[in-house]
Amino acid sequence: MKNNIFRSALSVVALLLWLSATPGARASHCSLEGTAGKYGFTLNGVVILPTGPVPIAAVGRAVLGADGSASGTETRSVGGGFAEETFNGTYTVNSDCTGIATLRFYEAGQLVRTSILPVVFDNNQSEIRMVQKSLELPDGSFLPVVITVEAKKVFTEED
Repeated sequence: MKNNIFRSALSVVALLLWLSATPGARASHCSLEGTAGKYGFTLNGVVILPTGPVPIAAVGRAVLGADGSASGTETRSVGGGFAEETFNGTYTVNSDCTGIATLRFYEAGQLVRTSILPVVFDNNQSEIRMVQKSLELPDGSFLPVVITVEAKKVFTEED
C-alpha cells in the first residue's frame, strides 16, 4: 500500500516537473520594468508617396524607461536622402508581451513626423518586433508606409 502511494506521488511530481519544463507551459508575463533598457535597432521598408514607393532604412539606439518613456537616436536613409534624427515618446506593455509605441521624430530640433508602432516583446523581453501603423507629418497629413523594426537589448558595463 505504501509502495503504491509512493509511486503515485512520484508520478505526480514527475508530471509537474515535465510540464514546467515544456515550452509554452508557462504564460508570458511582460512588464514595463522587464522591457526597460537600452536597445539597438534596424528599420526597413517603404514609404508610399504620390510618385510611388520609396525605400527607407535606418539604424539607431533607443532607451525604454520603466515609466513607459522612450527616447533615442536614429540614422536613416529615405530614397537615398540621409539624416540623423532624435526621437521621444511613450510605450505600453501588456502582460501578453504586446504593446504600442507613439514616437515623435526630430531633425535639428524640428518635428518631422509622429509614428505609431504596435510592438511585440520576445526572447525573454530582450527583443522587440514592430510594424509601423501610421506616419503623421507635422501638418496633420498621413503617409502610407510598410515598415518593420527589429530591436535587441544592448548590455553595457554600467548595466
